[in-house]
Amino acid sequence: MYEISVDYTFAAGHALRDYKGKCENVHGHNYKLRVTIEGAALNSTGLLIDFIDVRAAIKALVDRLDHQFLNELAPFDRLNPSAENIAKYFCDSLEPQVEKQALRVQAVTVWETDTTSATYRPE
Repeated sequence: MYEISVDYTFAAGHALRDYKGKCENVHGHNYKLRVTIEGAALNSTGLLIDFIDVRAAIKALVDRLDHQFLNELAPFDRLNPSAENIAKYFCDSLEPQVEKQALRVQAVTVWETDTTSATYRPE
């Protein structure tokens, strides 16, 4: 099994609903995102998938969120914009694109700070 990972960063604001503490207030993060894709075989070039293609797919999603208030954007207008839910959002959004190439998203990790992260791994 092969794996590749692509990291990406973006900034956004949010407020956690039904949370008691500082994070219930509007605040922002400089998020770091890591998408890991896995597959059993390499293509004729010797690549699992081109990093450039993965980066472009991530960028398309990030462009919608970057420098925005996440609570006002679907699906976070109804789903709490926690690091866990953001990781799942990226996984669910990218999965159909990589499935076309007989690959799967193995994991998405989202860092809110240098020392705190959440990871989503699809079943």
